[in-house]
Amino acid sequence: MGPIIALAIIAVLVIIILANNIRVVQQAKAYVIERLGAYSTTWQVGLHVKVPFIERVAKVVTLKEQVADFPPQPVITKDNVTMQIDTVVYFQITDPKLYCYGIERPMVAIENLSATTLRNIIGDLELDQCLTSRDIINSKMRQILDEATDAWGIKVNRVELKNILPPKEIQNAMEKQMKAERERREAILRAEGEKRSAILTAEGEKESAILRADAKKQAAILEAEGQAEAIIKVQEATAQGIRLINESTPSESMIKVKALDTFAAAANGRATKIIIPSDIQGLAGLATAFKETLTDPEPPRTAAKAPAAEK
Repeated sequence: MGPIIALAIIAVLVIIILANNIRVVQQAKAYVIERLGAYSTTWQVGLHVKVPFIERVAKVVTLKEQVADFPPQPVITKDNVTMQIDTVVYFQITDPKLYCYGIERPMVAIENLSATTLRNIIGDLELDQCLTSRDIINSKMRQILDEATDAWGIKVNRVELKNILPPKEIQNAMEKQMKAERERREAILRAEGEKRSAILTAEGEKESAILRADAKKQAAILEAEGQAEAIIKVQEATAQGIRLINESTPSESMIKVKALDTFAAAANGRATKIIIPSDIQGLAGLATAFKETLTDPEPPRTAAKAPAAEK
């Protein structure tokens, strides 16, 4: 029984050793393998078995994009203003071997490199440029860090300035300046609004005056046209009457009667002096005698002959 037990124990030990040396590399991971203390290979995704007691997993590296948020760094601008700026670096490990053997403590190296690069860039800019040129600063930092970290198997995808904090007194001055600028813009907008309102009011009054003048002009034109049309109608009626009279060939007596009617109509006016033509006077006497004849029913008496004088 002794040899059998020994073989069983050996088999169990072999199984345990093999199980401990089987590795499954997951997605976005990489295993750096050393053999007898030296770099051997890099395991990618899949099933791998290392040689017991000879190979070991030196480092497990993630291949995902990572974010390093560094604390604020004091920097001095070209015009001697000290600011606190904190940066965020987005990077990705592209070569696990260089990442393991290129530099000791890569994150500390990236932090120090970003701080140094930031001081160099900000030192060439004034305060106003620093506040308005974030994109330029980000681009320069990304380029410099990416070139420096290539030897470490790291690729810097982008760099962002998270916060830029000037000194307190400068912040207060900036706030006052911004407030004054807002008030200036508000005053300009208010003045432009009043100007626009005055222009619209003047244009409205001008338009109203033009419309009133046009209305008066149109009314005068219509009134003049009406009067002219009335005169034309009267003249046409007069001409028509004359034409009808001429066509009817009136007698002299009829003409005198019409003249008498016209004279009577004129006498009803307010004239203080009336000149009566001689022919109408005779006609008036004839009309009076005719009226008396019609109104007196008795015939006129014949005067008696006087007795003859005695001889």
